[in-house]
Amino acid sequence: MRLVERSSYFYRAAVPQFYGQAYDICSSNGSIHPEVFHCLLSQCKLSTSQTQNILSICNLKDTSEEPITRTNFYKTLALIAWGQQGKQLSDKLLSNCFQKEYPTPEIDMAPIKHLKAQLLAKNKPVGFSYSTITQMDNINIHLVPEKKGLFLKYSEYIVTSRRFDSKVTRRYNDFVALKELLLNRFPYRLVPSLPPKKIVSDAHFLESRRRALHRWLTLVSRHPVISLDSMVQFFLTDQGPDCQYRIRDIFGRVPDEFMTSDVAATAKELLPPDYSQLAVSSQNLRNLVNIVGKIKHLTDENVERLTSAGRDLEELLTQINNLSTIDIEQTQSHLEDWRQMQRGFSIMSRTQLSSKLSHHAFLEQNEICEKIGLLLDILIAHKDLCERLEKGLHNDHASALSKLLALKKKKIQGVIRGTDAESVEHLESKMFTQENVITNMELRADFSLYCVHQETQLVYAYLGTLSDIMQSFLKLKILSHSELHDAWTQVQVSTQQYFRKDIQGNGMS
Repeated sequence: MRLVERSSYFYRAAVPQFYGQAYDICSSNGSIHPEVFHCLLSQCKLSTSQTQNILSICNLKDTSEEPITRTNFYKTLALIAWGQQGKQLSDKLLSNCFQKEYPTPEIDMAPIKHLKAQLLAKNKPVGFSYSTITQMDNINIHLVPEKKGLFLKYSEYIVTSRRFDSKVTRRYNDFVALKELLLNRFPYRLVPSLPPKKIVSDAHFLESRRRALHRWLTLVSRHPVISLDSMVQFFLTDQGPDCQYRIRDIFGRVPDEFMTSDVAATAKELLPPDYSQLAVSSQNLRNLVNIVGKIKHLTDENVERLTSAGRDLEELLTQINNLSTIDIEQTQSHLEDWRQMQRGFSIMSRTQLSSKLSHHAFLEQNEICEKIGLLLDILIAHKDLCERLEKGLHNDHASALSKLLALKKKKIQGVIRGTDAESVEHLESKMFTQENVITNMELRADFSLYCVHQETQLVYAYLGTLSDIMQSFLKLKILSHSELHDAWTQVQVSTQQYFRKDIQGNGMS
């Protein structure tokens, strides 16, 4: 029992535990859906006039307009109980119940749970388009140039979030702590892998890891379910020191999603009719991991070639510029117009072609490689999720069934041998406990399938980005070749008056 605070009408009185339990069953995120509320009324076995009278007393005639507060909900339960007792319903029943205990109504909550689960599933943000997903948040991560630490040096990152309008400093180990907590909290969701740690690192490794951390946190902060968890908000907004330790202290004992989900008990009913096709989808996505992985590798190599070509061209132009500074005597009869050639060398060396190549490498890295990397990360996360379930939950289920069968076998053998009743009763108690374990595992298995179905739809939303990626790839290639062609043509026009056109190789074929 507990006391509710005095309101304008609902006076202090002892509230049965059932009231709080019923409110938790009916509410979601602090509100009760009108359909759920009317479903509750339909389970009370009251007449239409009694129901209308309750709505009038509680000022809930139009539940689509009036919010169903906890106080009004408790009033409703009390009036339902009095109606079931055959009492004449009026507001005096509430006012006369001062410092007394409210009655407990008889209501079958199972249909209400089912309806609420259906409404939640209907409103789940699964099937979002990729453009909708990107609006959930925009993450930026910048590497702090100076390394910290007296003896063991480490890097820090400035993390910003558009959703929370926040800016925090994080270390790599802070990301590790968040990932571990997310795996414990959401064992049936897509939690991508973090980039590896390296004690001795160079600038190239640090930049590569920064990009990978950016992709990782982007997927987390845009996940329709995970992003709403308070630990994600904590990571993106908390300004205190030692984030990795405090986030573990605060969220280390939070139960997993199954234990707190409103649909855990009815997940099987929420699966699509063709949910057996999940295995086919999972296999297709595993095949895509290999294909997209190869595309990512080849595009990375292409960017590296562009970057290398830019460096090589810059060195080439430096050496051409060196030619323009070499002083050769004009008396050399075999070399005519050297001064004129040197002016051509000087013009060539001043071209910005190397910077253009570097710029195009930068564009392809961000517009192609990073987007393919994001897709590959979520595909690998889906593959890891399926393997995690196959190796973990399914094996545990098989083990529990095996243990139950062993207990049943012992019981049968004991009965045959004439074992005393106390021993048989002890075995029956163990069997009952094991059956509960199996029931819980079966519910978990259904819930995991429900989550995998949702996660698969999320992966398909990301898969749709391949169209935009390929269009960007073609556009950048055309732009790159066009700009390079125009630049080389300009160099040719600018230098052609300084280079002779009638030179022919002697003795060369």
